[in-house]
Amino acid sequence: MTNKFQAWLYAFRLRTLPLALSSIITGSSLAFADRRSNFNWLVFGLLILTTLLLQILSNLANDYGDSEKGTDNDERIGPVRAVQAGLLTFGEIKRGIFICVMLCLIAGSALVTEATKGLDLGYGVFFFLLGLAAIAAAIKYTVGKSAYGYRGLGDVFVLLFFGLVGVCGSYYLLSHVLNPWILLPATTIGLFATGVLNLNNMRDCESDARAGKITMVVKMGLAKAKRYQMALIVLGFISSLVFVVLNFKSTMQFTFILTLPLFRKHLVTVNRIEDPKEFDPLLKQLALGTFIFSILFAIGIIIGSEG
Repeated sequence: MTNKFQAWLYAFRLRTLPLALSSIITGSSLAFADRRSNFNWLVFGLLILTTLLLQILSNLANDYGDSEKGTDNDERIGPVRAVQAGLLTFGEIKRGIFICVMLCLIAGSALVTEATKGLDLGYGVFFFLLGLAAIAAAIKYTVGKSAYGYRGLGDVFVLLFFGLVGVCGSYYLLSHVLNPWILLPATTIGLFATGVLNLNNMRDCESDARAGKITMVVKMGLAKAKRYQMALIVLGFISSLVFVVLNFKSTMQFTFILTLPLFRKHLVTVNRIEDPKEFDPLLKQLALGTFIFSILFAIGIIIGSEG
């Protein structure tokens, strides 16, 4: 790293952004299939922007919180973080977090305003509060004495915000329709995202335990965490299969099954790993696999809905 611009790009952790977009792609494709002629592209763009900002905020807060607590240290296996490496100071990261919060509020307010036009004021208030909750969740994962990521609650919040809120929220903001079946693909994306977190926690299980960071992996141990990983991936796949079967219109809706070999290979690899260091490359692979899944799911849903 030779300058601050590169340092900030490093702190943003750009490789995490495709995973964050998976929920928006999934929810938006379902809304497009239902309201093709009335699809609001401005809302879609604001959803993308707000989601990217929230993910960057989460990454910056994670860098700050783990460095402050000493979790990011020389014993940690994963990539060196910006503060840990001396690329950015605590003060600079704090200012970055503040700016990112402001940008999230601006983008989120514009999103809610545009997406809830013509609806009762209560809908706008609800989604604004939901946005505030998302900002708080992004920060409180590792920041502060009550950081939920240090109490084994990270998995719950990832499932909630990457899956249920991301998919169902984007679907409703674009369609203005409540559809309980959307919970199934939302669960899929949430479970896959939780799988990425679980990989991260399996990689860092030893250093986390020494630093007092109590994750699900620290609680259950590596052997059970591997079985947990299998359950996350298998149940995620089944959720989307059930959704398509119950809402069947065309075989094109099963396009996402093309990713099955990727997920199968992933689970086989996870089961064979004994050295936690070997989990690190799997994070990027599963994140990209989830992104590809969402793209193929979207293609299948959009083309399938024409029939």
